[in-house]
Amino acid sequence: MSSGDKGNFKTELPQDILDAALDAVKKREAGAEVEVPVQTEPREAQTGSPDQPEAPAASGKDASAKDKEIEQLNAQLEASMAKGRELMGKIKEEHEKMLRAVADLENYKKRARKELEETQKFGNEKLLKDFLPVIDNIDRALEPANSTDLASLRKGVEMIRKLFEDTLGKHGVKSFTSKGKPFDPNVHEAMSQAETDDMPPNHVYAEVLRGFTLNDRLVRPGLVVVSKAKSEAKPAEAQPEKKDEPASPPGEGGTNG
Repeated sequence: MSSGDKGNFKTELPQDILDAALDAVKKREAGAEVEVPVQTEPREAQTGSPDQPEAPAASGKDASAKDKEIEQLNAQLEASMAKGRELMGKIKEEHEKMLRAVADLENYKKRARKELEETQKFGNEKLLKDFLPVIDNIDRALEPANSTDLASLRKGVEMIRKLFEDTLGKHGVKSFTSKGKPFDPNVHEAMSQAETDDMPPNHVYAEVLRGFTLNDRLVRPGLVVVSKAKSEAKPAEAQPEKKDEPASPPGEGGTNG
């Protein structure tokens, strides 16, 4: 620039930028906000693909919404984890209860098996103790001093029989007699039949063996003979009458007199 050009101002800026600058100065003097225009470079000078759109900048409202959403997700995750820990604790507790129940069941099976074995071995101990006096009395009756007197022996046997029957009764075993009673197939077993007029038909005519019950349940039916009516005697069959034979003519089959 020469000395003659010192008072002159020369610029090559576009006219629209100069007009915008002047407007900005006027607005600033008036106290209004000024938007300073920024000269953008030509599209060809920008880096990147010309067809790729620019990502819009996230506003403050969108960022706040995302933060709230993240906080909600974290809260849900924490609640789910707490619920999962609670469920795992319950599952563990139930599992321990199941293991204890299985152990108790196994112990119960062992005790029951042992009690069953002891019952099978010693369940009849009380019954046998009750029958020991019966054997003692039989031994006394068989002593030589008592076997000579038949009357005393018979009386001793009758006493032993009564003691035996009373001992059975203590354990629920009872006998029943059936002679003279109607025949009942539920408690009687017919051995044979006897024709008699002393009692109606289908009654117990004689008792072969007495029946026994255990607590009112049949153990052995009575073996009996059942009565039936006498059958009427069949009438004798009539003999056919003999016809008179014709007399022999004289001279045949005889001698002449």
